[in-house]
Amino acid sequence: MAILNSKGVSFSLIGMDRTRTHNFVKLGSQPQRVTWAASRTCCEHSPGTSSKRHERYQRQPQNADLPELHPKKKKKPFPVPIKKMLQASRRDKRLAQMRIEKPLEPPKNGLVVPELIPLAYEVLDNWKVLIRGLSQLLNVVTVYGCRRCPIIHVGPVGHQIQDCYGTGSQHQNSHHSWVRGSINDVLVPIESYHLFDPFGWRVKHETRFDYDRIPAIVELCIQAGVDLPQYPSRRRIAPIRMIGKKVIDRGGFVDEPKPHCSEDCISLLAELDTFNNQQGQSSTPSNVKEFAERTLQAYLKVRQGVKQLMRKYTVKACGYCSEVHVGPWGHNVKLCGAFKHQWRDGKHGWQDAVVDEVVPPNYVWHVHDPNGPPLRSSLRSFYGKAPAVVELCVQAGAEIPEEYRPMMRTDVVIPDSGEARMAA
Repeated sequence: MAILNSKGVSFSLIGMDRTRTHNFVKLGSQPQRVTWAASRTCCEHSPGTSSKRHERYQRQPQNADLPELHPKKKKKPFPVPIKKMLQASRRDKRLAQMRIEKPLEPPKNGLVVPELIPLAYEVLDNWKVLIRGLSQLLNVVTVYGCRRCPIIHVGPVGHQIQDCYGTGSQHQNSHHSWVRGSINDVLVPIESYHLFDPFGWRVKHETRFDYDRIPAIVELCIQAGVDLPQYPSRRRIAPIRMIGKKVIDRGGFVDEPKPHCSEDCISLLAELDTFNNQQGQSSTPSNVKEFAERTLQAYLKVRQGVKQLMRKYTVKACGYCSEVHVGPWGHNVKLCGAFKHQWRDGKHGWQDAVVDEVVPPNYVWHVHDPNGPPLRSSLRSFYGKAPAVVELCVQAGAEIPEEYRPMMRTDVVIPDSGEARMAA
């Protein structure tokens, strides 16, 4: 028999009977044998039930909280533990003291990884589909942006949640001042300097205008093997050699060729940049639901492809601001205006980047019923959130992805104001 207690721990009862026989006892006129039956009960603990229930909940949780907001007055946490970085630094230092070259593998030695070239082209194609899809879906779904803060809302009307933290919001009780948004509000543009040779000269503060600023995803794909005539890149044949942090052989410096300008290049640049795809310039799609599904799948593939490319190719991010640099070392441009930038003379605090810094999710409130009443502050604990691209595609008719369903709290029933006051 199995017993399940309140903590989810299962116990099973195992009975072992034992018969004890005594001597003959005279009962009445006939002697009879008297037996005594004794039983023993053991408890056996089986933790499999609770662990299986926990694994099942982890696979498909009902609700999930958003990542914690990082305070602006602190540096971002390192994606790699400091202990591992110190161990790698000591190992490189010992090799440098013994004058032993640092062992480097592609792409750390400047060579392109052939296996990742098709993935880079796939990411770039999905990036084009994503930009074109969002520019057309904005004619179907309305996006609002606040004048005072960077918060946006996807829906027919702006929400009434009092969470504005911009300048002058205290005079309006933290209510937002909604205006019509654009594609740059949904897909936050993260740009990086384009480098002809990532292992060549660093970008200095005085020479920052000599380099083009392009989307960081496009620069990552170019360094991973994508060839664009407008943005040439150096393809090395011989690997670079390093001792410690010093490059002893980089194959010399090569002058950057002039970019090839043509009508095809201009049209290609318009597909890669969100600034050239504003609302109203694209036509409304005929089949909105199918178009929203294709756009949502392109967004998921872009994030997955960028994550795979970043496992090999180095992408640096500032630990204080949103600046991103694609390459083995960060640039020396002094434009960081974040917390205590005076102590660093405006230089960025470079560290390894994560996917959310290259492709920001830009979370917005999830609207269960676009035709219902606007969201209110009294019921904000019952609302979920989702990336702006996902919310836009879902309101256009796409299916909710399974990985975002707990975050959007689709299983939570939104109560009335009176029911919310009675809820514990």
